[in-house]
Amino acid sequence: MSIEHTIPQERSRLPLIIAIAVVAAVIISGAFYLLMKKTMGPTPPPTLSGAIRAGSPDWQKYIKLIALDDPEADESPRALGDIVLTLHTTARNFTGRTITGLEVHAAGLDHQDPPVKEETEDVIPRPGRTELDPNKTAQVSVTIYGFTETDDRAKIKMEVTGFKF
Repeated sequence: MSIEHTIPQERSRLPLIIAIAVVAAVIISGAFYLLMKKTMGPTPPPTLSGAIRAGSPDWQKYIKLIALDDPEADESPRALGDIVLTLHTTARNFTGRTITGLEVHAAGLDHQDPPVKEETEDVIPRPGRTELDPNKTAQVSVTIYGFTETDDRAKIKMEVTGFKF
């Protein structure tokens, strides 16, 4: 008498593997979307509290004595698909007083001069630099996120928008 052994056929696990891969892809792409939206979203411009600004009595007296050299820019693509523009310049303090706060506005301009993207940052104080002494210089930089390949990035501009002593 012969005994036949039958091995039960296992069901294919391919549909389960595909379903798990699709769910993982959706979760990962959702995480990247949220990260990209967070970095590219508008942020409120920082304001230097107690700063002297355009229109205040001391503005015209001191703004001529706080000089920014011509800015230079570094351009770099990111993995998120946008382009980052970092503007660098040297700030010079000829006011005779120690500057404890300096706010700078930076912009990437197109050929007709309207800004494509712009950013305002407090460049003093920052970690490692708490003030700018009289007749001294400081390297300052502002990073602007969110440029695309099609943006017209013809010019750059940096200007002081606020300071305090």
